[in-house]
Amino acid sequence: MGILVSLLIGALAGFIAGKIMNKGMGLLVSIIVGIVGGALGSWIFSLLGLTASGTFWGQLLVGTVGAVLLLWILSLFKKK
Repeated sequence: MGILVSLLIGALAGFIAGKIMNKGMGLLVSIIVGIVGGALGSWIFSLLGLTASGTFWGQLLVGTVGAVLLLWILSLFKKK
C-alpha cells in the first residue's frame, strides 16, 4: 500500500504544482513531477531543519513545495 499512497500523493502534489505554476500536464507527468518534487522538497526541508512529512497533509505540502520549485527551476532552462 505504501507505493500506492506515494503515487497518489505524488499525483496530487504534481497536479497542485501544475495549477500553481499554470502548467498543463498529464497524469503521468504530474506523478513524476510530484514524486521528484517530493524528494526535492524533503531534501530542502531537512536542510532547513523542518519536518512536515509525518502525515498525509505534511507529505502533500512537502511534495507540492518541491514540485513547484522543480517546475520553477525547469522553467529557467526553457527557451522563450
